[in-house]
Amino acid sequence: MDADAALSLVNTIYARLAARRAGFQTLEDYYAGQQPLSFATEEWKKANASRYADFSDNWCGPVADAAGERIRHTGIKLGDDKRAAQKLWTQWGRNEMDMQASQGVLSTLITSRSYVIVWGDRKTDEPIVSWEHGANVEIEYDWSNLRRPKAALKAWVDGDFEYGILYTDTELWKFRKPRIQPQDARQSQARQAKLGRAEQGTWKQWQPEGDDVWPLPNPLGEVPVVEMPNRPMLAGDPKSEIAGVMSMQDAINLLWAYLFLSADYASMPARVVLHQGPPMMPILDASGQRIGEKPVDIKELAEKRLLYLSGKDTTIDSWEAAKLDVFGDVIEMAVGHIAAQTRTPPTYLVSKTGMANVNGEGLKASEIGLVKKTLEFHTFASPALRRMYRLIALAMNDKPLADLASLATISWMNPEIRSEAQLADALVKKKQMGYPLEYLMELDGLPPEEVSRVMAMVEQEQFDPQVERAMRELSDLGDTGGDADVLPNAAADRGEDGLSS
Repeated sequence: MDADAALSLVNTIYARLAARRAGFQTLEDYYAGQQPLSFATEEWKKANASRYADFSDNWCGPVADAAGERIRHTGIKLGDDKRAAQKLWTQWGRNEMDMQASQGVLSTLITSRSYVIVWGDRKTDEPIVSWEHGANVEIEYDWSNLRRPKAALKAWVDGDFEYGILYTDTELWKFRKPRIQPQDARQSQARQAKLGRAEQGTWKQWQPEGDDVWPLPNPLGEVPVVEMPNRPMLAGDPKSEIAGVMSMQDAINLLWAYLFLSADYASMPARVVLHQGPPMMPILDASGQRIGEKPVDIKELAEKRLLYLSGKDTTIDSWEAAKLDVFGDVIEMAVGHIAAQTRTPPTYLVSKTGMANVNGEGLKASEIGLVKKTLEFHTFASPALRRMYRLIALAMNDKPLADLASLATISWMNPEIRSEAQLADALVKKKQMGYPLEYLMELDGLPPEEVSRVMAMVEQEQFDPQVERAMRELSDLGDTGGDADVLPNAAADRGEDGLSS
């Protein structure tokens, strides 16, 4: 590939990347509770929207968090080769991937996708793994095989420039162009790093200090970028967990605004004066002399819940306060729809509808949808993590390990929430069935390093003379069923005659 072809590919990928940034920002705003008031009539918005502009009853957050808190990668298995698996798992720890994965998975659930980039550190010869936001990275796949990446682009802003790196199987092409949008130094660094609309200008060659050549060679031999999708579809894009919630979220916010406004008016009975024209306000000249009169502003009268009607025989009456419970019932119904459509347990969202007097088994059954959705995420994420581990091995210049990583077993935390008593009871029963201790510890959720540490403790106890003697004494006590022979047996172990002093 020459420079012109590389630039053309950068422009092609960047066009897709820039086109989805606004949508990703909207999804993240809804997750954070920054939701504009929608569906109201223009007349109502003109009179009341500013009062409720900063209010939202945010249900998008719990929908994404409910799944995110149950997704955690806990280890990797490479057949019986524990040493090789530990080698890769060490790199997971060194790159703080527990923290990165937690953020990356949540971003994937909210926006539909995120990316992992693997590269090598020149100074330490160690792999560098970074989890990237979906608004900064995009992959160009082979049109004949959408599982094979041909190239990938990472774009970011820094100061007065926007930078881009094009990754291919063989090379890294670095470009930059002037940044049009000004940076606000008062904002957080995370906010300043977010790219809005596509920056204008033409990409130019960029060779930073330390790069000997342009383009740089890619020693990995593969595109070092992995996509982490959420619910990808054949001939379709990955799906956001909250995209389908946004319309109902807007409806709920509007209903709350209607409820607040009705409550505001209902707090004081509305008065009406019959058979009487509106009061008149005098018009005074500069010297204070009355020169005429004008009606009182009807808007002011409406704000004071006082309405005048013309006619004779004036009387005063009032309207009853509005019934507000209908709004609460509709809002709770809408939240129930969100729970059903997103497979989020009602216990996360609603307090009473369908969840009154439900026992433990009923609560467990209500979480089946969320558990299945989490297991579905494992299905799509496991191949991505295998490829990530393969790239880590390639960055370590270990081709045999990379081949093993392609067939690795990816371990996840059990998404089903059980009490300690329930889990312990299940593990005891599996032990009685013949399951080995090491496997039971994995079911208990221990990470690989903890499993190895506990197994070493078990082995140490088995060969500790003091522990062995204590266990034998307890065994002898159980065999005799009493205390009569305890002292002789213990004394015999110590080489004594069993006589007390």
